[in-house]
Amino acid sequence: MEETIVAPATAMGEASIHIIRLSGPDSARIIGECFVPKSKERWSLQGNFTLYLGTFKDGERVLDEVLISKMSAPNSFTGEDVYEINCHGGPFIAQRILNTCLRHGAHLAEPGEFSKRAFLNGKLDLVQAEAIIDLITSKTESSADLALSQLSGGLSKQIMDLREKILEILAFIEAGIDFPEDDVESLDRNALNYRIEKAISITNDLLKGSKTGKILREGLLTVIAGRPNVGKSSLLNALLKEERAIVTDIPGTTRDEIRESVNVGGILLQLVDTAGIWESEDTVERIGIERTWAALKKADLIILVIQANVPFSEEELTIFQTYAEKVIVLVNKIDLLNNEILSINNIEHWIPFSVLLHQGFDKLEEEIKRRVYQGEVKNYSEPLLSNARQISSLEHSYTALQQAKSSLNSLMPWDIISIDIRQALQYISELTGHNVQESLLEDIFSRFCIGK
Repeated sequence: MEETIVAPATAMGEASIHIIRLSGPDSARIIGECFVPKSKERWSLQGNFTLYLGTFKDGERVLDEVLISKMSAPNSFTGEDVYEINCHGGPFIAQRILNTCLRHGAHLAEPGEFSKRAFLNGKLDLVQAEAIIDLITSKTESSADLALSQLSGGLSKQIMDLREKILEILAFIEAGIDFPEDDVESLDRNALNYRIEKAISITNDLLKGSKTGKILREGLLTVIAGRPNVGKSSLLNALLKEERAIVTDIPGTTRDEIRESVNVGGILLQLVDTAGIWESEDTVERIGIERTWAALKKADLIILVIQANVPFSEEELTIFQTYAEKVIVLVNKIDLLNNEILSINNIEHWIPFSVLLHQGFDKLEEEIKRRVYQGEVKNYSEPLLSNARQISSLEHSYTALQQAKSSLNSLMPWDIISIDIRQALQYISELTGHNVQESLLEDIFSRFCIGK
């Protein structure tokens, strides 16, 4: 029999209320032994999703006045009988109630165990389960919207539809293997090719949005680069709305990376302010410059800050040419120009900017959003793949489907083609949780907090 588990569903600090959650076959017994309802007549009815006022006791000792809510199986989050104890918000009170439940036979829940039981009982699939932790840890409105869309089942439905199509392909192949005497080989191969191409197209569409989804979930590693004194640290401070980096007229003030996170237009930027790139004779500063070049290689996005009234340098041109696809060029200090026409050689797209006058920030935000949303400046709430596990599983499935199409075009036997289709099905099933190893489940749900 499954153990009954208990855990605090709220953080154990001082608050107005704390919630202790029970789930499992013995939860009704434990509540019955410890809870004394104020209205025994109402309690005897025990309606679902109803709050009951009473006292929580340990033997004859009253621990607190509480509200109890009941959610019966299978109409609960975990699919089991669930009771939630709403007590006063002192951590000592909540701990006493928790300890009493443990003494009456409940076991302390492991991290994510409530959500794991919901998955095992078919209340949600693995994509939805992962969306729960993404929703809890979301740092921007866009990432929260994305997690909510996944939790609602929109992405799961698309993936399940794809899985059904792959199952249909496998059934089609097996029918062809079972009835080889029917002389319709060419017709069957054409029909099979159509089905495989359809599955490939759906898979490709899902993968198209995965880059955006991953960025919304994890953020963009954004490196601010340029020569000394062009305004890199001033830009960092302006984006953060605080004096995080030291700003002076002395070159080489920033000698090591400064890392902070900021929400820009609903997108999380993991900002890295770097040492200015130039020919320095200072040993410590040169180490910082080497780290700047290393950071540029790892960056998802580079904000290259150049100065409006200073000629374009060789270092700046090298950064732009080497990392052109991920560079946004900010021409800073345009306030220093005196009716001069700004022209930047070798660069077609750049943003006129002034940190001092706070000009150009809206255009910078638009350009970041344009790149993240692949040309469409809008907020995403539609279902998208967003984590590395999901993307990897779908990419492997896509590769297997492509291999099946290649085998079909090479007139390989049907049983050989079925191997690739089974491989595609296996990867899709790992994505949804239909076929997943226990070690992967443990890894996923261990990231959850206790009580969720």
